[in-house]
Amino acid sequence: MTLRLFDTATRTVRDFVPLTAGEVGIYLCGATVQSPPHIGHVRSGIAFDVLVRWLRRTGHRVTLVRNVTDIDDKILTKAAAAGEPWWAWAMTNERAFAAAYDALGVLPPTYEPRATGHVPAMVELMSRLVERGHAYATGGGDVYFDVRSFPEYGALTNQRVDDMIPAPDEVADGVAKRDPRDFALWKAAKPGEPETAAWDTPFGRGRPGWHLECSAMAQRYLGDAFDIHGGGLDLRFPHHENEQAQSHAAGYGFAQYWLHNGWVTQGGAKMSKSLGNGLLVDVVLQQVRPAVLRYAMTTVQYRSMLEWTDDTLREAEATWDRLAGFVDRATERVGEVDADIVAKADVPPEFEQAMNDDLNVPKAMAVVHDWLRQGNTALADDALDDVRSQLVGLRAMLDVLGLDPHSPQWATRGGDQRYARALDAVVAGQIEARAQARAARDFATSDAIRDRLAAAGVVVEDSPTGARWSLRPEA
Repeated sequence: MTLRLFDTATRTVRDFVPLTAGEVGIYLCGATVQSPPHIGHVRSGIAFDVLVRWLRRTGHRVTLVRNVTDIDDKILTKAAAAGEPWWAWAMTNERAFAAAYDALGVLPPTYEPRATGHVPAMVELMSRLVERGHAYATGGGDVYFDVRSFPEYGALTNQRVDDMIPAPDEVADGVAKRDPRDFALWKAAKPGEPETAAWDTPFGRGRPGWHLECSAMAQRYLGDAFDIHGGGLDLRFPHHENEQAQSHAAGYGFAQYWLHNGWVTQGGAKMSKSLGNGLLVDVVLQQVRPAVLRYAMTTVQYRSMLEWTDDTLREAEATWDRLAGFVDRATERVGEVDADIVAKADVPPEFEQAMNDDLNVPKAMAVVHDWLRQGNTALADDALDDVRSQLVGLRAMLDVLGLDPHSPQWATRGGDQRYARALDAVVAGQIEARAQARAARDFATSDAIRDRLAAAGVVVEDSPTGARWSLRPEA
């Protein structure tokens, strides 16, 4: 069964055939660390995490490169306004992104290069473009890509050059660009900017343009040609269009497939700080468990817009609790299933078909819920062989989505493990005291313990194997 993916460049769903059988190279545009992440920022990280997990599940060796843009105009401006060195401002926000990815179960990339660590590679690429006649220096330190020199410019987004919006900075150092649509490869150092935010080059002292850095880092870590380039839909133009143009103009094959994830929207508008509707990840995680936020952001097909409403997290929490509840109850009956068994287990054919259909996660989740219903039926019938089969299959499918409730990531419901261990010890002690009271037929004490736990949000259920507890879902 062949994985098929929607290639933005051809605007068609294509069979995915990697350049090297069994190996996949992916470049994903990562964070520009000008501010801490809101949930819209981490959508691409989660969407491509599912792709990586599926590719690895189906036997591929995946190299994922996710860059960090740690130098740009907005970083300099915001750092100056805060009275912080630009590099300290960038590092603080880079750590905030790393914490958000970790909290939401996003697997670490193979490589996570920073722009500031790859200036020599950028200078080499820029020099190559100048030598080939596709870029020019203004004499004051600025270097621009000449869009008219490259007939393929506009191919990724299917645009004619004359119909495009001009790039910013039409005049640099008093020297007009050859065409308003030419874009900056290198920006000359400006008065008032920190001395540390500039590097020496044969063309003058300055800092990299946004587009140049990604082409240089992709070539550095994945070679002249690689399989997949990914990012948010908003990056198609100008960023990805410019990346493709400068890389092809330099003679590189670059990306064979382009994948773009949809936005997180509110009221139909793209979530962004400028709209005043950003939901910071660390703020949301004060209100809801990380696994619930991960579920809400995973179970929408990656190319679809995710409309964020007041019900989004409430519905995700209710579904997560049903899934985690079954896994807990089934595990109590048949014992813990080793993680290696889950990782190697075959997923149902219907789930595989859905995932190979351009990562159709909603369709895949329908299979998950069908297995959940069958698993609950097997539990009710005390059919333990069926319970184990359903448990392994369900966890295998959820593992592909980064949502296995008994994975180390979520074993404590994604919270601080110290609090989880403390809560578990306290509740276990209360349940033991209740059991002793019941054994002594002191039902008043037994009921009082149960009521105190219920008031604290702990639900106790009696079963043939003893009492078990769970946290009551929030209303």
